[in-house]
Parts: sequence; structure tokens; C-alpha cells
Amino acid sequence: MPRPPHVSPHVAAMPGGIYSALAHRLEAREGEVYPFHVGDTWMEPPDGCRMEDLRTADHPGLHRYAPVQGLPALLDAIVERQRARTGLPVERRDVLVAAGATGALGAVVGALVAPGDEVLVLAPHWPLIAGIVRAVHGVPVPVPFFPEVTSVAEAVAAVAARLTARTVALYLSTPNNPTGRVLPAAWLEALAAWASDQGLWLLADEVYEDYQFEGRHAYTRPLLPGRTFSAHSFSKAYGMAGNRCGYVVGPGEVMEHVRKVSTHTFYATPTAAQVAAARALTGPGDAWAAAARARYADLGARVAARLGLPAPEGSTFLFFDVARRLDARGLQGFLEDCVERGLLLAPGPSFGPYPTHVRLCYTAAPPDVTLRGVEALAPLLA
Repeated sequence: MPRPPHVSPHVAAMPGGIYSALAHRLEAREGEVYPFHVGDTWMEPPDGCRMEDLRTADHPGLHRYAPVQGLPALLDAIVERQRARTGLPVERRDVLVAAGATGALGAVVGALVAPGDEVLVLAPHWPLIAGIVRAVHGVPVPVPFFPEVTSVAEAVAAVAARLTARTVALYLSTPNNPTGRVLPAAWLEALAAWASDQGLWLLADEVYEDYQFEGRHAYTRPLLPGRTFSAHSFSKAYGMAGNRCGYVVGPGEVMEHVRKVSTHTFYATPTAAQVAAARALTGPGDAWAAAARARYADLGARVAARLGLPAPEGSTFLFFDVARRLDARGLQGFLEDCVERGLLLAPGPSFGPYPTHVRLCYTAAPPDVTLRGVEALAPLLA
């Protein structure tokens, strides 16, 4: 007998609203709204790198399909950038331009994870990685990491405690979304060595590489180049979230299979987005990112100070526990109280086993709007 039509149980179990299930309540609100729930920036992309700057006369084929791997000019710019930043002999075959870092990680997970395979995910984690793993019928395994882990030994012990015979990969992000923490280089080295010993793949989410506020970003691929896939984002680097363009770098012999998945999902990344990305990467992008980093660091420190929290070390987020402010309604009640004041925050359970936490993005609105929103939030936390 044929089974009746139904959706995949794995997909049915996935949450629909990740960053806020209450956003619709603000559609008719009069007065200012504070969109702290989504990771974005108030800043426009660099001059010359916006959609309004592109003309078909200058870029024939602007509205046609791009090669599935990526535009040659952008691939070459990425290769040069990766060689300069990581010291590795990166080639075109090691790179895939994707529909955002989300599409890049989706293609990697699709190529590496079989049904029932487990992926260790350092938590709190970027919410979409759990859904990406579930979508291919894999099992994301949260590893409570921040702030529980305080040393190299504890970092290795945390992942080792959740290793099983079905574990195939370890996912980490640094600077971290949602905590704003940075993984120290010594921790990365130890985790990479452990992953190598266990025969695991290493998925390094480095989309906030340009937004580490102190010191230099430590890259993961040089530690385990034959098993590491690093994801990067023009959305985060240059304020191009709406363009949907990012990329992943990994071992060339496996990237062939990663490209199979991308071809059969989003096929190719939007051509205009790739042209804009290449312009940023080879032109004003670095100067734009440096200015944004200084502004983000200052704003993040001011927001954290007002809320009585440690200043973020990187990324564009604060992640904090509001358990003291919860009543019988739980976290949902607190979020509803926020909505009444025009505030949208992302719920902690989206980022792992954190039922009393919230995430705040302090760059989604202009600084003056953000600071007014923080003033509206502070009494709820006092």
C-alpha cells in the first residue's frame, strides 16, 4: 500500500519562526520600532558596490545566469584574499560562491552528512545551522560552550563528552553569533587537533572575521586544511545581506561534491550580487569594513554598559539571561512585554538549550534608534 502524502518528519519538527514569532504584532504599531531580533546593519554597502551602481552596459550578462561555481573575477579575488589571510595555497577549485553563507553551509552539510549522522554544534549557535543539519536528516548535537568553557582542556572535554559513533563533524563560529565571544587561537588549535584525531570534518563559520574588536582573527583552515570548510559572507562583511552572496573554502577534492549540492538547490548565486561583491573585495570594501568595525565596537560597548553586560568581543550581538525578569508566563511573556514597547528580541531557544536567554543585535537600526530602544529595554531588565 502506498503511504499517504505527508511532509518529512524532520522538516515538520523544525521551527518556522527563528528570530521572532511576534514581529507581525508591530506591523500596525504607531511609533518607533526597535528590530533587535535580526542580524543586519543600518549601513549601506560601500559606494560603487550597490545595486544602483551596476549597469548592464558595463556588465554584459548582468541579468543572466552566472557559472555555478561563481564568476571568474570573483573567484580570483577570493583566492587572493584567502591566500593573503590564511597563508594557504588556495586555488579556484577550493572555492564555491554561494547564495549567502547560509547556502554555502547548506551545500557543505548536504555533501557531508548522511541521514542519522550527528554534527556537534558549539552552543549558543547560529540558529540556521541546526535546521540545515535536520533538513538532510542529520542530527545537530548542541555542545554547551559559552560561558561554561573557560580553558583549552574544558573546550576539548566538552566536545569529547558528546562524541558518538555517528558523529561526523564539528561546527563552530568565531566571532560567535549570538554571544559576541571570540574563540582564542589556542582553543581553536586544540579543537582542530581533536577533530583530526577523531577523523571529523570541521565546519568553521567565520562570517564575522572582519568584526573582531581586539587583536587579529584566528583562521581555522590552516590548522586542518584537509578537513576544514570555512564559510564567509559578503552580507556581514560589507552590508550586503539582501544580495545573498557568500562563499565557502575547503579541500578541492571534496568541493566537487559540495558543488553538486549547490547546483541542485540554488543552482547559481545572483550575478549582480557577485559583481557587487567583487567590486567590494577589490576596491573600497576593506576601508568600509574598518570604519564599520570601529562603529560597531563603540556602539556594542555602549549598549552593553547600559544593560550591565560585558562588552562584546566581536560580531554584532549580545546574548544574555533574563531569568530574573520572568514571571509565570516564562520567556514568551517577557518577549510580549518587549513587543508592547516596540522591541523585538530573538528567543534563546533558537540558539540552543537556553530557555531564559535572549539575543540582541545592536547594528540592525541606526545608532540613535538603537540607543533609544536600549533605554526602552533597560527598565525591563532592572
